[in-house]
Amino acid sequence: MRGIFDVRPVPTGDRHRTTMFEIFFDLVFVFALTRVITFMAQPPTALTLAQGLLLLLLLIYSWGPYLWLGNLVRADVGPARAATLLAMAAIFVAALVLPEAWRQGPELLDAPLVLALAYLAARAVQLVVLFWASVTDPPLRSTLRFFAVPVTAAWLPLVGGALLGGVAQTVLWTVALLMDIGGARVASAYRPWPLRSLDHFTERFGLVLIIALGEALIAAGTTTRSMAPTGTALVAALLGLVITVCLWWLYFDRLAPAARNSVLLVPDERRSDVAGDAYGLAHAPLIIGAIYVALGIEQVLGTLADEPSHPTRLSWAAATALYGGAALYLLARLLFRRLTLRTVRRGQVVVAVLPLVLLPVARSLDALAELALLALLLIAVTWYERRVDRRDPHVESARPARP
Repeated sequence: MRGIFDVRPVPTGDRHRTTMFEIFFDLVFVFALTRVITFMAQPPTALTLAQGLLLLLLLIYSWGPYLWLGNLVRADVGPARAATLLAMAAIFVAALVLPEAWRQGPELLDAPLVLALAYLAARAVQLVVLFWASVTDPPLRSTLRFFAVPVTAAWLPLVGGALLGGVAQTVLWTVALLMDIGGARVASAYRPWPLRSLDHFTERFGLVLIIALGEALIAAGTTTRSMAPTGTALVAALLGLVITVCLWWLYFDRLAPAARNSVLLVPDERRSDVAGDAYGLAHAPLIIGAIYVALGIEQVLGTLADEPSHPTRLSWAAATALYGGAALYLLARLLFRRLTLRTVRRGQVVVAVLPLVLLPVARSLDALAELALLALLLIAVTWYERRVDRRDPHVESARPARP
């Protein structure tokens, strides 16, 4: 029986599924994502929303190679498990300091530098274990050589930005992100990553999204107030649950299984490209949209808890996070649908941008009414998408069978 001291990778098969160990790793990763909500909520401004987006993208695109690792070799066995545990520790440390990501202190290792070094450690472990996993796969090792150059080159602006702080930190971390993403795209275009188990690949992406929806809802409902929500705050919490359920339905009810079936029909030589584009490109904005919606719900709950008898409006930044996050989620969903099912109706695009159209209207309402308006809109979108899905044979064929 293989154990942690094995030195050879254990390859996966085409029937491999996500392991409990990988789910444990993903929980720590999503915890880091939800900590970005804490960063953006103190208080939300256009700048903190932009900086939060940068942090979310850095985290999400650092997680992707761990998914590919688990698709290639058993991540819960031997050196792969030990390396993943090290990466988990680094991500956990990064999550702890995320709320202070732009706040430099007098100590030698202040929060921005600790965050940069923890991120660097997670990426370094990632590269080492991926090269180890490619020991019997020369094409993959060739791809990794291309991939490693921009990843390691991005460490310099990342650490430099943490040392300089302020505007320089924002600029240099943006440069690091662009180098990281751009390099990964070039490497995969040169030679795609091998995809061994489509079930594992799609299941892992879906699990991270559903954990993000659940954890984001928890983060939105966990305010700093010592008392449980009552009255209008309780209504707002229930509206937040309705919104989250709609976001879940719009992806998981029929679209996710239909997309998986569609990618399965793609020829083997193109499946890795199609799956990488559909899930790698579309799932990042899906997760980010869910995080921004959670931030908006948290702001509504905070407003109602502070002033329960005096209805107040959300700030422009908070309202933009709430409605803009919903629009981003809906548009990302259509991008995912287009890349997998190849069908998007014009009416779906119009519906997806409705949250942005309604944003000025929502700003004229108090916080609870803003949240209620978005909940009603998403219920209507869910009803509309259900009608569209019934006319699409690709989606209707993936409808769960009734017992």
